[in-house]
Amino acid sequence: MFRKAVLSTVASLAAIFVVAGSAFAVQFVNITTASTKGTYYPVGVAMAKIWNDNIPDFKAGVQTSGGTVHNIQLMETNEADVAFMDGVSYPAFMGTGSYEGNPKKFIRAMVPLFPEVVQLIVAKDSGINSFDDFKGKKISIGAVASGTEVMARQLLSAAGIDPDKDISPERLSIADTAKAFADKRIDGAVFVGSLGVPGVVEMTTLGLVRFIDVPEEHLKKVLADLPAWTAFQIPSGTYPNQNNPVQGYASWNMLTVRDDVPEDLVYEMTKLLYDNKGDLVMVADKMKLMDPKNLDQVVLPLHPGAKRYYDEIGASK
Repeated sequence: MFRKAVLSTVASLAAIFVVAGSAFAVQFVNITTASTKGTYYPVGVAMAKIWNDNIPDFKAGVQTSGGTVHNIQLMETNEADVAFMDGVSYPAFMGTGSYEGNPKKFIRAMVPLFPEVVQLIVAKDSGINSFDDFKGKKISIGAVASGTEVMARQLLSAAGIDPDKDISPERLSIADTAKAFADKRIDGAVFVGSLGVPGVVEMTTLGLVRFIDVPEEHLKKVLADLPAWTAFQIPSGTYPNQNNPVQGYASWNMLTVRDDVPEDLVYEMTKLLYDNKGDLVMVADKMKLMDPKNLDQVVLPLHPGAKRYYDEIGASK
């Protein structure tokens, strides 16, 4: 885990190092992602390499985390400058829902990435055929301080299921969820992630799980409270052994940045990601969807440095 050096000011992100008797300023940026079994972490590593290779006197470090909620916490305490986030970032910024009265106004959008989908996964022999069958079962609702946990609790509550009383909640990362299915320790999971996440591919390839739809009546109810989300159908064949489309819902996840990261630096970082998009696609095929045309999916305000880049190419919101 990379940690910040002593900063001359938070806004400058400048650490002072002494090499061969002479001092020079290095801009240090910490990127927080999610678990290693998801998409955020390997893409974050690739982004750090692009920036480290192309920005003089610059060092980006990458760390794992519990996901969006944890990333917001790390950004708030100045332990993260750049973070991957899903739709939970919107109520956090606005100070609504679980963030009521405590808005996180330091979050700024940098780059729209790809859809983040709520998916219901159950063990093949669980006997779960509908959402109502979750009652009394052991259900993974996401790692502690993750966006998945927030979304799982909201969806379960919308369906009239108390996540602390009507099910046995297991607060597991996607990696631990896959292991729990393999060990037959859980019956189902609410998962929030991009399509084709390695952990879910692993489960479906081994034939451990199947998908069920988010019921229409629950979908309408939960989406009424989520301006950043929309209905989304997972196409058949997205995963091994998935022969039918599956109804879920999704938001566009984003690369975000603290509002106090210097404008010139964010401009350069944004430009370099698009200039080197091919390197990111090699790591995760879904990065083909990283495109300025998807700015209309961004519900957070853009960082001025990112906005300058999009203005320059004629793609601003």
